[in-house]
This record gives sequence, C-alpha cells and structure tokens, in this order.
Amino acid sequence: MTNRKAIVTGSASGIGAATVLALAEQGYATVGIDCNLPGAEATALKAQAIGGKHHALNCDVANEPQLVAVMAQANVLLGGLDALATCAGVTESSGFMDLSATEFQSVYGINVIGTFVAIREAARYMQAGGRICTIASVAGLRGGGLVGTAAYAASKGAVLALSKNAARSLAAQGISVNCIAPGATNTPMIAAVWQNEALRKQVESMAPQNRTAEPHEIAANIVYLLSPQASYVTGATLVADGGLTMY
Repeated sequence: MTNRKAIVTGSASGIGAATVLALAEQGYATVGIDCNLPGAEATALKAQAIGGKHHALNCDVANEPQLVAVMAQANVLLGGLDALATCAGVTESSGFMDLSATEFQSVYGINVIGTFVAIREAARYMQAGGRICTIASVAGLRGGGLVGTAAYAASKGAVLALSKNAARSLAAQGISVNCIAPGATNTPMIAAVWQNEALRKQVESMAPQNRTAEPHEIAANIVYLLSPQASYVTGATLVADGGLTMY
C-alpha cells in the first residue's frame, strides 16, 4: 500500500487521529481535515515521525463551500487520491423532548451533510480502485438508547443509508464505499459521559467483551476497508462493537 494517498476528516483526535497514524504505518500519505487545526497538525506531526508526507487543513465539514475548497486543496497536496475516511462527527445526548430542531440540524449538518459532501468531492478526484469508508455508529442501528440519543442516532442511521447509496452510485466509476459502525469507543467525544462510572459500566456490560474500544482498534478496521485487500467489499457495514448488537 506504499504510495497510496488518503484524506481523513476529523483527524485532530479520536478515531480520525488513530486512522491517520494507522494509514501512515501502512505507507500512505495523508491529509487530515479538522476544524481543530492545531489538533490536526499535531496528528500530522506524529504521522510524519512514522514516515511519509502528512498534512493538516482547517475546515468545518458542515460548511459546503469550505469543504469543497479544502478537498480540492488536499488532492493537490497529495497529487491524487486513493482513499477517504469520513471520521468527522459530533454526538448529542439531549433527551427527546428537550432536543431543539436547531440542535438536530447542527448534528445532522456535521454528521450527514459533511459526510455526503466529502464523499462527493473525493469521487471527483478518485480513479477506479478508489475506496471510501464512512463512520456510523451502533446508535444508527439501535436507534440510540446508550449515549447518543435522537439527533445522533438519526444522523448515524442516515450515514448507513447514505453509504449504501454512494456504493451503488459510484460503482460504475470503480469506487467502493463501505461503512463502519463502532460501539462505545474511548475518544474525547464520550470522555465527559464516561465520567459517569455507573453509565459506563452499564453500557460496557451489554457487550460480551464488556469493555470500551480503543480508537486504534476501530482505525485498524477502517484501514482494511480502505485497502486493496477489501477489493470485493462494497456497500457493507462492518459492526465493531464487542458484540453489543448481536443480541
């Protein structure tokens, strides 16, 4: 996989940062995109220490014109594009009756619109063999009920459907699109919630492995779905949740 080139949104922390580092270990050049530019730059520096060329760009993925421009810039920096991982996302845990339409739209704008625009723009630059991996959640499969509630669960359910549609739409170009649906993962997104020890133990106990995933474990699955080894896999959702949703 040496000389392959990838864009990772949400690269400043969590699964996105772990994905950049995992790709660097496989010989990829990367561009990380995040609204937290210092965080994205820190990830790029860590990747450079592993080896290869790695860049960071600032972008709010919910801002379509900005994301269109940044994806074009990333393609120029890389000199082509083989892979995209759409790791940028936010959670929201307001109760159903407390959730406003404005909050719902904000979550949807980042998690769904940001994913759609990134896929669409990446497809402009990819050749046959290009690979895309989106990031959903078990919340999208279960309808929430753990940490993220209505807005988050609905947005991640939309990502699941969007990924399948993109797989159909881009197949003629030779581009594969798959999705990963992680369970609870030890990222900054859930750090505050996980301070509630009782809630953490309750959620962890629902899965046979009885633990929270680490970002590098999810990143390893993303790297597989972005690799040529997954050449006959498209429109699939890989659930990485320690067994939680098999019940």
